[in-house]
Amino acid sequence: MTAKTLISHPFDMIVFGGRGDLARRKLIPALYHLDRERRLPDDGRIIAVSRGQMEKADFLRLMHDECVVHSPGDAIHGPFDEAAWERFAGRLHYISLDATDAASYRDLVAALQGRADVVRAFYLATAPDLFGPIAAHLKSLGLVTPESRLVLEKPLGKDLATAQAINAAVAAAFTEPQTYRIDHYLGKETVQNLMVLRFANALFEPLWNRTHIDHVQISVAETVGVGGRWTYYNESGALRDMVQNHLLQLVCLAAMEPPSTLDADMIRDEKLKVLRALHPIGVEDVAQSTVRGQYRAGTVEGNGVPGYLEETDSGAASNTETFVAIRIAIDNWRWAGVPFYVRTGKRLPARSSEIVVQFKTPPHSPYPASAGIIHPNKLVMRLQPDEGIRLVMLNKGRGPGELKLRQTALDLSFNETFGGRSPDAYERLLLDVIRGRPALFMRVDELEAAWQWIDRIREGWAETGLTPKPYAAGSWGPNAAIALIERDGRTWHEDDF
Repeated sequence: MTAKTLISHPFDMIVFGGRGDLARRKLIPALYHLDRERRLPDDGRIIAVSRGQMEKADFLRLMHDECVVHSPGDAIHGPFDEAAWERFAGRLHYISLDATDAASYRDLVAALQGRADVVRAFYLATAPDLFGPIAAHLKSLGLVTPESRLVLEKPLGKDLATAQAINAAVAAAFTEPQTYRIDHYLGKETVQNLMVLRFANALFEPLWNRTHIDHVQISVAETVGVGGRWTYYNESGALRDMVQNHLLQLVCLAAMEPPSTLDADMIRDEKLKVLRALHPIGVEDVAQSTVRGQYRAGTVEGNGVPGYLEETDSGAASNTETFVAIRIAIDNWRWAGVPFYVRTGKRLPARSSEIVVQFKTPPHSPYPASAGIIHPNKLVMRLQPDEGIRLVMLNKGRGPGELKLRQTALDLSFNETFGGRSPDAYERLLLDVIRGRPALFMRVDELEAAWQWIDRIREGWAETGLTPKPYAAGSWGPNAAIALIERDGRTWHEDDF
């Protein structure tokens, strides 16, 4: 990043849930990084609002300590920069506010008075049942201006009906162009680079179809369990917590048609086409196309960990899934016959997120059997932890002896190539909110199309009685997930060479 300020106009960012987990771990540290790198204008304020009284000095101390932990520095900027913090702290304000009580907004109204012409971004890092009431209060108190934006965090509903109710409540106060439904995966460098890889390189786009691609895999693996969030997670599960938003958005970006321009609605139009082309998975095929799992006690990274029903804050017996694998078919011209395999889970062996595009094997091999197997080419896009792109191909082994085929890789590590710190996804997304760039945020019809597809799967599970299969913590999920892909003569990707 350069020292150039990318935003020239003033702004106010009001964070509801300003002392919550997301604000402490992600939002405030991301804004601190943007300020440290001189990407924010001098006249930009961050106002945290939350229930409970707190002196400003105590709030600043709390956020300072969180930024020290979550913004430890990097090779370019060195350790945590106290001077940069002091400058950033001048932007921070705290207001005690009960989001459900209109009278409680008086201090916020006073703080925003006289600044109706600046960008006003309301970030709702709260429970979704507060989205409608907060939006209504902001509207009734005259705080919604033409330059206002409303940022909504997931979960945006529990199903299509609740998502529609939230959208309707929000739409009564904010227009659709003012509404930013955030999915932090879309701010990741590798996800952004996926579009560049496809649409700026003539090498890949001609091959990006059923003629040359055998299948696509998308995996999001976590080593952590749900300890401390059991009550929330038990109401959600992996399908709603991860697949409905993160994984389906990755499917859309991997499968979408090239947009005519990078206009936000043109990009989102193409993603919507993918969502509407997803083959429905219902009662007839839910058992063959999906796998549910729930972790039991096991070992992760050398440490013994409890099972889902043994977490310290767990409740009674539960059929909530902590792992999901799905075989997705896309019913359109480009992808007919090309399966997309997605999987996500907690307490898996490694923390990683990747998209793997596996190309078809050459139709004929001129090499003798002694040369080895002709493995298919793979394009591997790593979202985390080491962001980068890897092209796996075959080469001849070195030496004058008998010819041997060897798998090798062209490996682009973003850290090694570009150097410096890899910006957190929230940094990009918060900048886009302030600048009024909605391309990386979900439009209402996208959200509802995703929920409609997910609801069919949930209904299929309920009608067929498909319950989660157990898997040991530290494994790659239930054996049924392996069978899901191996029934098609394929295997889950591993870096095994």
